[in-house]
Amino acid sequence: MVNRKKLMTALKVVVSIALVYFIFTKINLQEIGAVLKRADPTYLVLALLLFTVSKIISAVRVNLYFHRIGIPLTQTANLKLAFLGMFYNLFFPGGIGGDAYKGYLLKKNFDIKTKRVVSVLVLDRLSGLLLLFIYACILALLLKNDTLTPFNWLFVTAIVLSVTVFWFLNKKFFPYVLPIFWKSFGFSALVQLAQLVSVMMILKALGIAATTWAYLFIFLISSIVAVLPMTIGGIGSREVTFFYGASLLMLDENTSVTISMIFFLMTALVSLFGVYFHFKKIALKVVEPA
Repeated sequence: MVNRKKLMTALKVVVSIALVYFIFTKINLQEIGAVLKRADPTYLVLALLLFTVSKIISAVRVNLYFHRIGIPLTQTANLKLAFLGMFYNLFFPGGIGGDAYKGYLLKKNFDIKTKRVVSVLVLDRLSGLLLLFIYACILALLLKNDTLTPFNWLFVTAIVLSVTVFWFLNKKFFPYVLPIFWKSFGFSALVQLAQLVSVMMILKALGIAATTWAYLFIFLISSIVAVLPMTIGGIGSREVTFFYGASLLMLDENTSVTISMIFFLMTALVSLFGVYFHFKKIALKVVEPA
């Protein structure tokens, strides 16, 4: 089992390196450097703050699930756990993953079934993925692209169908979290909206006023691709998606990859907050009964 895990990690590292190398052979590094030099730092700081806000809202969302299964963590304790999870996911891909470690700590400190802990962590991820998909469909409608326009009916149908299917899956297999379905949905919408506005600030920083919807659409697709367990933290796969997405939508590939690189650097910077909680044990404080 351990050898298999090490093999999968090694494979992800290889794929990430291969994709990054591939992208570097396709782009002009001097042009990317020029784009970065003229970036407005004020908008980049705003982008970083909005991304951080999205992660805080995401932590609040997962705490809704924890409370439903009898783990009434305080928001402060849960936020510390969230940052630690981000740090592990990005910087220790071969070790204990962020969600796995959170699950381990919660199981160790609370009398709760492992199946329920795993279930709510997976549902939390799926809730976020659902909103990425919905926003991508909405932007596809707004793009008015000749290739996408004939499928507008499909995008509308997909939005309705995806929400309906996810609701029924919750009702049938996870009825204990159904009461918070729409509240979780709302928080997921806020998380992805904050990240979309964060990317808009990156576009502002780079002086991109036109084709905003197109870049945001590529970002959402890249975020969905990055969730797939093919690379380390989405490294490489996000950049490849930005590159080919820009090509298909007739955007500048160098600028597109630059946006991806800036977003990754922001993710890494925010994830570094978790290093403090790696060395300092987190006290899993709970909400006192009223």
